[in-house]
Amino acid sequence: MKTLITGATGFLGGALARRLHGMGWDVTALGRNPRALAALNAEGIRTLQADLADEAAIRAACQGQEIVFHSGALSAPWGRGEGFYRANVLGTRHVVRGCQDANVQRLLHVSTPSIYFRYEPRLNVRETDPLPAKPVNEYARTKLLAEAEVDRAHADGLPVVTIRPRAIFGPGDTTILPRLIQRLASGRLPVIGDGKNIADLSYVENVVDALLLCAESPKSTLGKKYNITNGQPVVLWDMVRKVAAALGYPPPRGHIPYRIADAFAGLLEMTHRLLPSQPEPPLTRYTVGVIANSTTLDISAARRDLGYHPRISVEEGFEKFIDWWKVDVIARRVETR
Repeated sequence: MKTLITGATGFLGGALARRLHGMGWDVTALGRNPRALAALNAEGIRTLQADLADEAAIRAACQGQEIVFHSGALSAPWGRGEGFYRANVLGTRHVVRGCQDANVQRLLHVSTPSIYFRYEPRLNVRETDPLPAKPVNEYARTKLLAEAEVDRAHADGLPVVTIRPRAIFGPGDTTILPRLIQRLASGRLPVIGDGKNIADLSYVENVVDALLLCAESPKSTLGKKYNITNGQPVVLWDMVRKVAAALGYPPPRGHIPYRIADAFAGLLEMTHRLLPSQPEPPLTRYTVGVIANSTTLDISAARRDLGYHPRISVEEGFEKFIDWWKVDVIARRVETR
């Protein structure tokens, strides 16, 4: 099977490229990071360096492909709107047009449950639940616009399935747990909120499983969106303490009520927007809301329609991440000193 993977230099895209290559698929891994592309190439995976905003390059990359996995995006809690729009909206538009040009068998689109976020607890959110009147940040806004691009293409006949995986973690993670570990290592991580909030996580290989199921799912799934998680919510701050204990860092110290932390983050955002380069503040309202409020997703549609059943539990995934972190990250830091 010939396949193009956008965002292959990212966490999920890289895991998907390696899985499909190991299964014997003819993979083209597209991304911008030359170092990550070189690592994939060293494993025998064909690579292509291109920017999602480069329409000619993206449309050309789709030629001759049978299935396209679009996992490329600009994902961050902070940033200027134009950068997100170029990567997430224009990039998706270019992928869609390339798929239409090439008459691909199917496009699998990776979206985000960040479009559900409301600065309040949300439990068992379904794909069809009403969305907030205003997206929480530029990432959520542009990913929602990207879904609209995909919806229009499906209405025009493009076979597509969209997934919304939440909080992907595992070996190779460069965002969620590494940011947490950085705060733990500094000793400056208090508990924000009541410390009892629960959260859904998604082990990376389970998300890869979901994408493979989408590639072979019945025609009745085309045009639909599916929440993807591990289906086993965890008490978030218990997990933070577990990470600290596993890596020998002090656990979170102190406690800050959610409303106070939210107000402080809002003040930081306001002051950082006044700076010429508008750098990301050390704390954003979105980040505070995510770590202080309960958020879980209903994955019954994915179970029913796709046959999705998470193979790797949160506990097993956590152990795999810690083992990888100790061997690949900490050991490498020691070697380079």
